[in-house]
Amino acid sequence: MTELASTPRPKRPEFRNINAFTDLPSYRLPLAGIVSILHRVSGAIMFMLMPFIIWMFDTSISSDISFDRFKSAFNAGMLGLPGVLWKLVALALIWAYLHHFLAGLRHLWMDSSHEAVSKNFGRQSAAFTLVVSIGLTLVLGAKLFGLY
Repeated sequence: MTELASTPRPKRPEFRNINAFTDLPSYRLPLAGIVSILHRVSGAIMFMLMPFIIWMFDTSISSDISFDRFKSAFNAGMLGLPGVLWKLVALALIWAYLHHFLAGLRHLWMDSSHEAVSKNFGRQSAAFTLVVSIGLTLVLGAKLFGLY
């Protein structure tokens, strides 16, 4: 009994608050964590730009005159802002939709398959999601800016 009482216990881990300014910049987030955060960011972008999405849809299909107004907003600009800025907003929406869709499919696959819940699959599917969403965004952005 005395041997157990005299044996020193190992030091317990010390938990402390995280300082966002000193700890977070040096923290290495895994690729799956980056995709997860970007999934939330893309959802927030699409939600906040919902009025712009509705305006684009309504203006593009209402009539020929409104479609011409829609095209001129992206070519010449509107509301005092140049057309390039509106194209960049549309490009952000394109990325947000593609990334959110692909990351959502990734999460659905992980929810439905036990083999998909592994470190290796998480890393590979996160890399696939990032590469495909950025690649498709570049292709569609080139079309949006008239490169082909």
